[in-house]
Amino acid sequence: MDWTAPKTAQTNGITMEYFEEGEGTPVLLLHGFPEHPFSWRKQVPAVVEAGFRAIVPSQRGYGGTDAPADAQTYSVKNLVADLTGLLDALEIEEAVFLGHDWGSMPAWYSAIFAPERTLGIGSVCTPYFTWESPKDMIETYDELRGPNHYMRTFQEPGVGEKILGEDVEHTFRSLMRGRGMTRAEFEAAPKAIQEVPAGVFVADPQLFGEPLVDEDELRFYVDIYERTGFTGGLNWYRALRKDFEEAQGSNYVVDKPALLIWADDDWFFPAAAYDGLDAYLPQLAQHEIADAGHWVQQEKPDEVNGLLVAWLQSNFD
Repeated sequence: MDWTAPKTAQTNGITMEYFEEGEGTPVLLLHGFPEHPFSWRKQVPAVVEAGFRAIVPSQRGYGGTDAPADAQTYSVKNLVADLTGLLDALEIEEAVFLGHDWGSMPAWYSAIFAPERTLGIGSVCTPYFTWESPKDMIETYDELRGPNHYMRTFQEPGVGEKILGEDVEHTFRSLMRGRGMTRAEFEAAPKAIQEVPAGVFVADPQLFGEPLVDEDELRFYVDIYERTGFTGGLNWYRALRKDFEEAQGSNYVVDKPALLIWADDDWFFPAAAYDGLDAYLPQLAQHEIADAGHWVQQEKPDEVNGLLVAWLQSNFD
């Protein structure tokens, strides 16, 4: 895959860049924050070799895709519309939707907002969750972590941009790392760490372990974000209340093939968040990868690829 040569399509009122390779059943690979389709570079060859068509878009606000100023256009329902519009542009009726981190939200919720376009759904590192409680995610995290967690901080325009964008190279050197603090160590850490404040993202890099990118890969990320800034991705956080509102009244049970791969030392979500999901996802295949952190698809690509390909072949060949 040439990650410097995207294609573009018109979808849902924006121009979206995307990368694609292969033939067969379409598989959308959806990146998270602060990321790029490049984060799937170690999965695309395996998916293609297994006989599938990998489609990897830069989502709304990222890379060369348009980044509208209105943060409320970044709601998950609208993000799903971006993706189904991309399928329309490619003359594709149905696809498998797979995400990592924030990309998991439109992946999971494609089955809620566009079930007729969804063959299967899944995530790396982000559990499926519903908005059946009266609280949105910000309020839930206030209770779980405290008032200084990064999602709360990112609500204020300009604040997250300054934290992450003041030294883009340092931000990515700090973030693009493997397992550092284990889940047990995190749960025993001082409250100031457990709150996951926004400063964690540019803190001592040893918090996240050894680098996952070489100098060329690091420069790839840095060059993109020095050009685009972080506002587009941060707007996903600023639409969280609208996500909650638009999901009200949904039937959250999805009886389609579903996959969840998670790392046991990814402490961004509590371990309990991965329990009981089969009540909503009766066809869920769930796998835990040991000794890995949040960027597990880059840290342990062989394990992730083996699980991903086996699931795709067993359900969509």
